[in-house]
Amino acid sequence: QVQLVESGGGLVQPGGSLALSCVASGSIFKINTMGWYRQAPGKERELVAAISSGGNTNYADSVKGRFTISRDDAKNTVYLRMNSLKPEDMGVYYCNAEVSTIGTTLLRGYWGQGTQVTVSS
Repeated sequence: QVQLVESGGGLVQPGGSLALSCVASGSIFKINTMGWYRQAPGKERELVAAISSGGNTNYADSVKGRFTISRDDAKNTVYLRMNSLKPEDMGVYYCNAEVSTIGTTLLRGYWGQGTQVTVSS
């Protein structure tokens, strides 16, 4: 019913920047909170940043001041701008969105397939 597709991952040197995008499509009525999570090898998936439908943002302490989350509701898209990347930022980045589909007001969480971010010299 709803698909999330991430793009923008890749290989970057420490101190570099990357921009991720995630587009939601399908039978969407309303998107509530959108967010980015990451999972490093051998670690649990963790919240990186989230943005509410009202534009309120929340960041993991480890990325505050370096990452910026934003959204374009007209395009059903959430972005993550990542600056001053560190090796510890490496992992698979997943997009998440709370969506109510057409015909219901119930919210359900959807995940993208993930995009790899590698920070290495």
